[in-house]
Amino acid sequence: MTKKLILASSSPRRQELLNQVRIPFTIRKPNIDESQIITRDPVKKVRQLAILKGRSVTIKHNDEVILSADTVVSYNQNIFEKPKNKEDAYQMISALSGDVHEVFTGVLIRSLNQEIIFVERTEVEFWPLSEEETVQYIATKEPYDKAGAYGIQSVGAIFVKQISGDYYNVVGLPISRAVRELRGFSVYPENDKNPF
Repeated sequence: MTKKLILASSSPRRQELLNQVRIPFTIRKPNIDESQIITRDPVKKVRQLAILKGRSVTIKHNDEVILSADTVVSYNQNIFEKPKNKEDAYQMISALSGDVHEVFTGVLIRSLNQEIIFVERTEVEFWPLSEEETVQYIATKEPYDKAGAYGIQSVGAIFVKQISGDYYNVVGLPISRAVRELRGFSVYPENDKNPF
């Protein structure tokens, strides 16, 4: 029996990725206090936040499967989450300029009788950025709802020299691994004939 996916996230990027691979889902936003996760270890942080989000959402029927995720940028042992303001965004982009940083996404998938948690890591290298590029970018709306103050899938792509790892992990969900893990929960992409 194919099960129904519940996305415990309000992230438009995660919604777009699930739509891209034709997995139908319903959104059920978690209501949590993220400030209770105080670790400065990026792997522990995304893992704990994914768990907190995913377990805060109620499974209402036994054919439902919850997926939750959290993404952070890590640079020089500092976690870069969503910037609070222009100054914060400027500091983040300036720090990442000309250097390599890591992006971590923690994912929780759970049903009534099964649960898995995994963390995906991607390395991203930025070109050296001019003051003008940084100032122009933070003047847009783009940085303020994204970990690390940039979106690799939009204008922030011009900063990226190279990546090592899953591109979609940087967008906010390592979709190919998520799809493979969801198969074990009987959640599949829609297909005209059979799920693959």
